[in-house]
Amino acid sequence: MDIQALGLLVDIIEAGNLSKAAAALGTSRANVSQRLNRFERQLGVQLLRRTTREVVPTEIGLKLYQHGLAMRHEVTAAAEAVENLGKGLQGTIRLGVPIGYGQLRMAAWLTEFMRRHPDIALQVIFDNGLDSLVRGSVDFVVRVMAEPPPHLVAQELGIVRYRACAAPSFVAEHGRPATLEAFERLPLIASPQTDARLRTAGTRGPGQRTPALRPRLISANFHFLLDAIAAGVGAGLMPDYMVEASFADGRLLELGLEPGALDFLSSRRFLLHVPDRYQTSAVRTLIGFLIAKEAVGTGRTLCPTPVQPPTYPPSAG
Repeated sequence: MDIQALGLLVDIIEAGNLSKAAAALGTSRANVSQRLNRFERQLGVQLLRRTTREVVPTEIGLKLYQHGLAMRHEVTAAAEAVENLGKGLQGTIRLGVPIGYGQLRMAAWLTEFMRRHPDIALQVIFDNGLDSLVRGSVDFVVRVMAEPPPHLVAQELGIVRYRACAAPSFVAEHGRPATLEAFERLPLIASPQTDARLRTAGTRGPGQRTPALRPRLISANFHFLLDAIAAGVGAGLMPDYMVEASFADGRLLELGLEPGALDFLSSRRFLLHVPDRYQTSAVRTLIGFLIAKEAVGTGRTLCPTPVQPPTYPPSAG
């Protein structure tokens, strides 16, 4: 088998299309296409399904990609071992963090990590999706979600609970609702995920009805929602990490709902990475550092062993 062509297949799949792969390799799209076609003829199988905008690996193409990626990681590991012999921790780490949680909690941790390891460079992407991880543009991500995707290795970091809140001016005008049902009469502020859960929650127990709550303001940007709640636009259902500081300084008031009223909104934080993708010593060290920080914050002992090992590769699409 042509090892260089196998490496080209990895480059194309990670880039997403032939043009981007050609740009990354410093060659033409025609050259990449010719080399790929030659490799497919040699093997007698189609490796990629091509469209004008993207390429999607076939089943055999995905299997060869996994083998090629594993070989590349072994070469990287060997090069790292030689390069770092007798040296301290160094290298570049690329990671994705949630927009809200990443800014409010993780930013200080990442700064501390860089102070501890002056030869480490971080590339931090603030987003809430998984495309950057699947495409290989980051080494790992931290995400807030109900359940991790089955094709990724997941380490649970903690639970995200939701809190009902409002500005003092809003409470002075509308009162302080003590039940979830009371929110039906109030303008509500929430994220799209919270809105979806409100619509599909169903009953909360025998004889208990989940109110038909319909937010007045919906946005995926929790900082925007927090400002709107503080301005008195409405009452909010927000993740705990977003509102704790505002409770402490009096910017917002917590609305004392009955215990367990918002449990159906809870989600979890996960550290996710792609199976069989090589992790440098620097990446492994940062992962351990973040797990330790989360353990301190949650008061739990977090085992670095993934809680959900993968059983099959990602779908070919």
